[in-house]
Amino acid sequence: MIIKSSTTLRNNYNAIAELARDKAEPIYITRNGEGDLVVMSIEAFERREAMLDLREKLMFAEQQRLAGEPTTSLDEVNDRLKERIDGKV
Repeated sequence: MIIKSSTTLRNNYNAIAELARDKAEPIYITRNGEGDLVVMSIEAFERREAMLDLREKLMFAEQQRLAGEPTTSLDEVNDRLKERIDGKV
């Protein structure tokens, strides 16, 4: 965990920005010794958002499965893909 003060952010923005890009993890910014903000690179933020989106989709699929909705096995999906590929060739 990387922790920096708001003074460091204010006085040395470029160094904090470079640290965020290099480490690809959140930097916790404190003010008066208390947690205040989290700063991260856009790339790290987008990766985190994509991961959260995927988790949400997986949770939804699991809820559907637990509710008894019809499912498709991996073998069935594989067979369907082969049929589509063979049909287009």
